[in-house]
Amino acid sequence: MQSHALVAIVTLAALICYIWITLRVGGARRRTGIQAPAMTGHPDLERHVRVQANTLEWLPIFLPSLWLFAWYWSDLVAAALGVVWILGRIIYALSYTADPKKRGLGFAIQGLATFALLLGALGRAVWVAVTVGM
Repeated sequence: MQSHALVAIVTLAALICYIWITLRVGGARRRTGIQAPAMTGHPDLERHVRVQANTLEWLPIFLPSLWLFAWYWSDLVAAALGVVWILGRIIYALSYTADPKKRGLGFAIQGLATFALLLGALGRAVWVAVTVGM
């Protein structure tokens, strides 16, 4: 039985990444002078808010896929793909807030990592259901 400690560490690192992204929204608020609850009014704040929202939108896809891939395949491979996802999110956050037109690389990296985890877990789950029985 695998311990899944690596995936647990990557999960916590992904959450720390999300916290970092959230704190950057606060920094954008201070720089622009736009107080909560306003979400618009300056492009810098709007870019940071969009990065935070997009990351939050991807977490419910990424995290279950990460854990199910680790369960069905490998803790090490899942953790490695999880690190790729985190790096993709960091690249996405930095590039989107600098220039939204440059967000593609980071988005593609995290998207490919997520879909590798998702499709890998799904494929193995189907294989297990078919070969072992439901």
